[in-house]
Amino acid sequence: MVREERKRKACCLELSSINTYTQLEVELLCFREGFVSLRPINREGKRGRVRERCILHLQATALGEATHQAVQFYFMQMGSSTSITILSIGLLFLLSFFSSFCTTVCISEARNNTLRVGEELRKYKRARALLKRLNKPSLKIIQSPDGDTIDCVPIHKQPAFDHPRLRGQKPLEPPKRPRGHVHARNISINSNQDEVTHIQQLWTVSGEACPDGTIPIRRTKEDDILRARSIKRFGRKPVAAGVRRDSISSGHEHAVGFVMGEQYYGAKASMNVWAPQVASQSEFSLSQIWVISGSFGNDLNTIEAGWQVSPQLYGDNLPRFFTYWTTDAYQATGCYNLLCSGFVQTNNRIAMGAAISPTSSYRGAQFDISLLIWKDPNHGNWWLEFGSGVLVGYWPSVLFSHLADHASMIQFGGEIVNTGSNGFHSETQMGSGHFAHEGFGKSAYFRNLEIVDWDNSLIPLTNLRVLADHPNCYDIQGGINTVWGNYFYFGGPGRNMKCP
Repeated sequence: MVREERKRKACCLELSSINTYTQLEVELLCFREGFVSLRPINREGKRGRVRERCILHLQATALGEATHQAVQFYFMQMGSSTSITILSIGLLFLLSFFSSFCTTVCISEARNNTLRVGEELRKYKRARALLKRLNKPSLKIIQSPDGDTIDCVPIHKQPAFDHPRLRGQKPLEPPKRPRGHVHARNISINSNQDEVTHIQQLWTVSGEACPDGTIPIRRTKEDDILRARSIKRFGRKPVAAGVRRDSISSGHEHAVGFVMGEQYYGAKASMNVWAPQVASQSEFSLSQIWVISGSFGNDLNTIEAGWQVSPQLYGDNLPRFFTYWTTDAYQATGCYNLLCSGFVQTNNRIAMGAAISPTSSYRGAQFDISLLIWKDPNHGNWWLEFGSGVLVGYWPSVLFSHLADHASMIQFGGEIVNTGSNGFHSETQMGSGHFAHEGFGKSAYFRNLEIVDWDNSLIPLTNLRVLADHPNCYDIQGGINTVWGNYFYFGGPGRNMKCP
């Protein structure tokens, strides 16, 4: 009896090692159910039932017999419900079994699991803290048919005014447009250019709208954050996501038209919208305008706007209107849309990050959007116009270093991420997924390319250069005519016989 008692005592000590892991595991599961605390509670009631579900879940996910029994042991100590009490009949047998089963390997594995589960629990807690910071109280909620939730947030409570240099400010009044500006329209065109269909965001199709004095913000969900590579970098591009064209090692591939060598104060273009295939969650495909200043080192400043398909950021494969900014080459500043403080939205009709509909079809109607980014000469802020005169908002000049003065480069075009998994090039498509030579109705395009000069005037480009850094995967062809001015077709399928 004494020998058996010693074995039982030794096993209980080993159980206590496993129990640390078990408690974290149970806390994590209950945290997912919405209960943050595991203080002793009565057997009856909702929390008791949740604890039972936690145990059943542990059993179903095959955490290991030793761990599962330790969970049961843990809950017996805390006061269990009926299903756990039944198990107490075999407690002595289980303890006897553990005296021979529990080994050094078991304890080592349990300690490793402690670290893993503890980190996962901390990740969930950080995600919920970030959600609380990002999702502002709303006056109205609109459900979009694509599953998005749009919050109509009072304009003075938007994320921008959490920025220390913007706190306490109010949105500015819209400035005058650049001279030579003509309102563009988000339209559909066929080969004869005689059919017009307006493009809209999916959340507006029901006729619902955010009231005056509010702005529409796409609600961030917990799953959005947990899909990110890290919670710290949620809503940001990878640090390697530079715009330099003499380096192809970052996994970011481009087909772009660009101008450089002068001082630029804005850019305007129309681009057709597609829904390209994106091969994996960690990749994306986009079409956008870049306004760039600084060197291509850590002082890089960019303002970006266009449409993108990004399963990791949005959880689907829909093309979405987006913006981005950075002042340090994507390292610690800036973000997509309104996922950090910075961009000041002034309009209640456009939700950044929301899906665009309809999209272009191969050999069918082409749907395009027009974007204008320009620097207000009076206050120095960079404003964004979407479509037919809709001012979305502005990037305050105080956010930037080099762009506080002017841009040194303007780019238009496409970008994809190629993770190079399995040693092959990605099958992620750029634009329509077809090469530039196929032309109108089949390829993606940019048309009516213009820049804003020092005199706040819109002028057509005269020295556009085009470049594709992986021309066998994605290419580009430029041109000029009296209707589209400077334009180019671009895109491609990614992996193919010439791009293995």
